[in-house]
Amino acid sequence: MDSLPQILAFAGVVMLGSMSPGPDFAVVVRRSVQSGRGHGMAAAAGIAVGVFFWVVAAATGIAALLAASALAFTVVKVVGAAYLLYLGVRAWLAAGRTAGPDASGAPARGGRVSAFSEGLLTNALNPKVAIFMIALVPQFVSAGAGMAQVLTLSAAALVTNALWFGALANLVAVLRRFLARRRVRRAVDYVTGTALIGLGVHLAVSKAP
Repeated sequence: MDSLPQILAFAGVVMLGSMSPGPDFAVVVRRSVQSGRGHGMAAAAGIAVGVFFWVVAAATGIAALLAASALAFTVVKVVGAAYLLYLGVRAWLAAGRTAGPDASGAPARGGRVSAFSEGLLTNALNPKVAIFMIALVPQFVSAGAGMAQVLTLSAAALVTNALWFGALANLVAVLRRFLARRRVRRAVDYVTGTALIGLGVHLAVSKAP
């Protein structure tokens, strides 16, 4: 896999997967509403790095070992589900604390490093990303592929996710004057919190492939 069309095809499939609503989407939206473009972009960068490592793991067989081991899969699944539940409950609590006619100037919880870590952990602790990559990556990696080929795919996935979630963060930031109003922001917190809790529960009850 060393032709540009194949790299673009891989990036396109990764893009479609990234655009599907999920915990990454909810984290970027909430961070962008809560703290602005910079924090949303930091969360997007964390997600992109997480995807980079999942592609490397899938190409080198590490992700397959995770999926094949019931214990390893369960540990990652439980930790990931607990983290999503934590983020969801925190969003609900933030909605309850929102006060004043306009929350646009409310201080962010944590800085950009915190936003980056949130995006990274949300992606890295999701074994469903591993399953997706296990099914996808081997179709684009030739037998006996070297590390250069693996890194090319990983870089394509990183750039693709950074572009998509970065664009999402910027779009939300443009609308932030409206979205950060007290009632709207509370609604965003409740909706994203509910989504994260629901995704956490769904992940917790999911079974190994």
